[in-house]
Amino acid sequence: MHEAKHHTEHCHHQAKVAASDSTEDLLREKEQADQAYYKRLMREMTIALGLGVPLMLYGLFIGEMTVSSTGERIGWLLVGVATLAVMLFSGRHFYVGAWRSFVNHSANMDTLIALGTGTAWLYSMVVVFFPQVVPEMARHVYFEATAMIIGLIDLGLALEIRARGRTSEAIKRLIGLQAKTARVLRDGQEVDIPIEQVLQDDQVRVRPGEKIPVDGIVLEGHSSVDESMLTGEPMPVEKAKDDEVVGGTLNKSGTLLFRATRVGKDTALARIISMVKQAQNSKPPIGRLADVISGYFVPSIMIIAVISALAWLNFGPDPAIAFAIVSATTVLIIACPCALGLATPMSVMVGVGKAAEAGVLIRNGQALQTASQITAMILDKTGTITEGTPKVTEIVALAGVDEAEALRLAATLEQGSEHPLAQSIVESAKERGIAPAKVDQFNAIAGHGVEGGVEGRTLLFGNEKLMRDRKIEIDTHLEQAQTMASQAKTPMYLAADGQLIGLIAVADPIKQDSIAAIKRLQKDGIRVVMLTGDNRDTAKAVAEQVGIKEFFAEVLPEDKSDKVSELQKQGEIVGMTGDGINDAPALALADVGFAIGTGTDVAIESADVTLMRGSLHGLADAIAVSRATLRNIRQNLFGAFIYNAAGVPVAAGLLYPFAGVLLSPVIAGAAMAFSSLTVVTNANRLRLFKPQEH
Repeated sequence: MHEAKHHTEHCHHQAKVAASDSTEDLLREKEQADQAYYKRLMREMTIALGLGVPLMLYGLFIGEMTVSSTGERIGWLLVGVATLAVMLFSGRHFYVGAWRSFVNHSANMDTLIALGTGTAWLYSMVVVFFPQVVPEMARHVYFEATAMIIGLIDLGLALEIRARGRTSEAIKRLIGLQAKTARVLRDGQEVDIPIEQVLQDDQVRVRPGEKIPVDGIVLEGHSSVDESMLTGEPMPVEKAKDDEVVGGTLNKSGTLLFRATRVGKDTALARIISMVKQAQNSKPPIGRLADVISGYFVPSIMIIAVISALAWLNFGPDPAIAFAIVSATTVLIIACPCALGLATPMSVMVGVGKAAEAGVLIRNGQALQTASQITAMILDKTGTITEGTPKVTEIVALAGVDEAEALRLAATLEQGSEHPLAQSIVESAKERGIAPAKVDQFNAIAGHGVEGGVEGRTLLFGNEKLMRDRKIEIDTHLEQAQTMASQAKTPMYLAADGQLIGLIAVADPIKQDSIAAIKRLQKDGIRVVMLTGDNRDTAKAVAEQVGIKEFFAEVLPEDKSDKVSELQKQGEIVGMTGDGINDAPALALADVGFAIGTGTDVAIESADVTLMRGSLHGLADAIAVSRATLRNIRQNLFGAFIYNAAGVPVAAGLLYPFAGVLLSPVIAGAAMAFSSLTVVTNANRLRLFKPQEH
């Protein structure tokens, strides 16, 4: 529950990050440091509660915590020494944090904890050593309060670390994407060397099915390359002489020889890794609500303590100074709420579980709290708003051929092709139960399409260029094809024996529930922005279909995170949703990153939240659960403070003139028990919350 402590704990750690090159070792080290911190907190909590719980039970059910006989003084002295050990072992970080705040002229949770527990212990030791200076009715010891507060707040801190999640997995996954070796031409020989030894201008050969090791320019060969891991776009890209290739992408069909242009730390993938690292380090920790409240509560309590002491000094019975000290001290003791450390982690744990029921995996508590404040949501187009895989969306049958026949002929031709659009046509035919025929003299025409003989007819299937080259009349249907293109579809022409017989449009279809989910976000007052590497026309067509007014098109993979910071500079709290590796830096930089669960591992590991269903409804669900959790945290903090705040006037001696009552440890103990009970009960009430899908 204590950020300052955690911050200092990792300061030396960050210095090492800068100094060392081995990212994986550093990540392991950071994870181990977190693990060790968690274990230490659990140990500290066990020791503090091991003393606090028996003492509290003794006070409630067995005997009074008063000091009168010598035997009692010796007994309580031993308990006092044990409590001091708990303060030094389990609570040291609170006192260090409180001192830092004091030096910086501020007050936070640590100040409240240190004041309450420190005063309780000091007062109790005075009662043990000098009982005669304290009025008889106030000779109570409060050792159990000190131990219980430290124990429960350590438990809250440990729960919070559990909910914080691992940030390092993203970088591990990215490192895993890099090829380990490269086949390089050296002195006319092909040799396999580790990727670190590839130099600029080396000639590198890549065979079908292999990863491209570094960035470069093709010298010879022709192939289609799956760049979806970087660009997020599902269509493999044709590569021939003078085209650029990118390290980490997958070579599919042909063999390429290319000249290495960027190696080592300069490759696109290495730059993405460093951007993710930077983004993860630059996110400020969320300000604690408990700290904010404590900032106001602590000064108020100190003022009340001073006022009550002055009132006793001026108007109280003898010994006035003793009564004054007792009242001021008990005000400081009762003010520190035991449940303060549990208020946030309890709600966060239930909230994370609640989100998981809705198919939303939240990897850290901070993201759960920040999601409720999101004002702008950036959605990546491909694979997020759309399915991410091309499908046949329209068939126009001409020249007396029906749709099924046009699709059958196209699928027959394409069944031998490696091209992704070809696969989408074959799949489409399969879905409709259409069986392709046999092909003779199949020929793939690079960058244009395919040709072949089917059942005695010469078929051509491809783009406008192919039809023009073969002098096929398409002008009458050109407008129709252009309309398809303006609707974010890719039109392809099918000709048989020199005559156009069909138009088939392939597109990346919009997910069924994207439109409804986007409406839900907009209804929640969130500014929805679409982002894509696709061309402007396609982007505009998709944006119009789903009702998004703002979009950024033709965005290069490395510039996606710039769009996030652009919105952040406008004062927006930004959520980013994506599914590809190219989205990883933007996901890490956004205030909350959401990954589509059907996307790449890297996107999932870079994001704070994963939507398991692949549906954008998960976004609105996550935000709804987050808002409910934050409401619950506020109620918990109220519950944590209210009993103690109510006890303050009694501690100040307000009832003494009327009822002769000073605050008894039983009241203090009951306030503690009730505030903890309230927090746990209220946090569990969150389990009943249901996000509305409308």
